[in-house]
Amino acid sequence: MTIREDTEQILQRCRSLGFSSAGVARAEAIGYHRELIEWLESNKHGEMSWLEKYFSQRVDPRKMLVGCRSVIAVTDWYARWKGAVEEDEIPKRHGRIARYAQGDDYHTSMKKRLISLCDELQAEYPEARFRAAVDTAPVMEREHAARAALGYVGKHTLLIEPGVGSYFFVGEILTTLELEPSEGRIEDHCGTCTRCIDACPTKAITPYSVDATKCISYLTIEHRSLIDEKYYEAMGDWIFGCDICQEVCPHNGETEATRNVQINPAHATKRTGFDLLEVLGWNEEDRRKAFARSAMKRAKLDMMKRNALIAAGNFLKEHDDAELEARVAVIAADHAEDGLIRTTAERVIERLVVRRANDESDNHPN
Repeated sequence: MTIREDTEQILQRCRSLGFSSAGVARAEAIGYHRELIEWLESNKHGEMSWLEKYFSQRVDPRKMLVGCRSVIAVTDWYARWKGAVEEDEIPKRHGRIARYAQGDDYHTSMKKRLISLCDELQAEYPEARFRAAVDTAPVMEREHAARAALGYVGKHTLLIEPGVGSYFFVGEILTTLELEPSEGRIEDHCGTCTRCIDACPTKAITPYSVDATKCISYLTIEHRSLIDEKYYEAMGDWIFGCDICQEVCPHNGETEATRNVQINPAHATKRTGFDLLEVLGWNEEDRRKAFARSAMKRAKLDMMKRNALIAAGNFLKEHDDAELEARVAVIAADHAEDGLIRTTAERVIERLVVRRANDESDNHPN
């Protein structure tokens, strides 16, 4: 077969495996090497020290897989436009989780299919090599997917398919096989829009860059230590991830295309949140059971309780819940409790006391 025929049949097989779209990019170094260095030097990656590792491989797939010529990129949708998901109205006293984590672990479901395809291709092209990557290998997946004409990187740094949205995962296969790059690279459609920038509660977004140390997704998932109190109120009810910058994006609005998006069954919503009181009572076994087959298992028990405490504080500012408040107070007073959890509980109680004192003062001015 010709290179074009090889490419067409491989992309068709990607689609037959349930991937929403597939394309090919030439294996080249990323185009924002200098910007990435500056971002890291500014410590905007926070505690994600792993981003500094394997840097040369991260910025050039040819160093990740010696002899790499092509990057096969695929997408997998996990949600439709926001109005189509009734589960977004989570129950009272629940902490919210980001949509990408509401189904089964995408790392497993996507990589299983990509590895299967790699095995098949290896048998058909024994002289070539193939390596699958889904969010865990040092590969800048969004840029390669953009080069493969699957979307463009928006101001919030997520990949967007114009008029369809950004609620999808990206996976890739690096290969030494020479394939034909996909044509019709998608140009930037953000224009003068700043909705994601304006809506971010912590002001983490500047055009085409995110300061992870301010991002709610980073704070609830990757940040392992105490969270600065200045972000407590802005975190609202999010206990794992955040969707705000995607929810306000015009490309995720209701259109015929977004209504017809086909979601892979593996990513179907299983739950949108957890009862905060329940999380505060978890032990390690409870966490394991709750996060079985979920991408949320990345968050450790102390992190989830920390996040739940912050969300509980925000909830208690607006609602009376004696049981929840008593639980936070018990944790704050328990010197046998993990330091991260106890200190967060102490801060939440202190903030509630100050808030109520201020409210009382406002209601009874001298």
